[in-house]
Amino acid sequence: MNLITFEADDLIAPNTLVLRDRRLQHLLGVHKAQVGDSLKVGELGGLMGHGELIALTSDEATLRICLDTPPPAKRDVILVLALPRPKMLKRILQMVVTLGVSELVLINSYRVEKSFWQSPWLSEAAMAEQLRLGLEQAGDTVAPRVSLRPRFKPFVEDDLPALMQGRDGWVAHPVLRQAGATGQPGDITTAPTQRLAPSAAPTLLAIGPEGGFIAYEVEKLQAAGLQCCDLGPRILRVETAVAVALGQLLP
Repeated sequence: MNLITFEADDLIAPNTLVLRDRRLQHLLGVHKAQVGDSLKVGELGGLMGHGELIALTSDEATLRICLDTPPPAKRDVILVLALPRPKMLKRILQMVVTLGVSELVLINSYRVEKSFWQSPWLSEAAMAEQLRLGLEQAGDTVAPRVSLRPRFKPFVEDDLPALMQGRDGWVAHPVLRQAGATGQPGDITTAPTQRLAPSAAPTLLAIGPEGGFIAYEVEKLQAAGLQCCDLGPRILRVETAVAVALGQLLP
């Protein structure tokens, strides 16, 4: 925990913060904090600063806080991600926070299992917890916007054009999969791609599920203005592809 985050309910006075939950346990067990220590603090959705530890017991920690620093600026990147496996989603939510993504859109895809959309990890509370862990790691107080789009075609046709306004658009998909003689989406043909390059321009990046987008989905994304990009010759897990792609975009 590089930043102690708090909400208004944690304050017992305008500049006095009390901790009694996992944050207290972290102070005791990891930071080995002592009275007089100065710790980084930040109000969720607001300013950051420092807190002086003025009292500490096994039941609670009291800090006198001063908030005077705005949170770090977000990268103007919208990540459109085919809904990953629930356990992977937890890690990805934290990752997109630490990498400064401004918005995350979770979408459906042919290769996304229907059961994923019933996962308890998609509840608002569960996602908020993972986003908060990412904020504490990154030293930030403002989480990216997260939205769910469980229907692929309506999202691509109705929502994606507005999201693409004024943005570069990329779909990380080095191989197109298209129907062949069998009429199935598993036949493989290579597709012309470009390599991602560092850019400060507003960007939308789409990443598919395990196994990638099928050809129909890639074509729909391309029709909306996205270009195919190549992350290299190795087959990557979704969470690795997210980290690699966002890392390549860093200016």
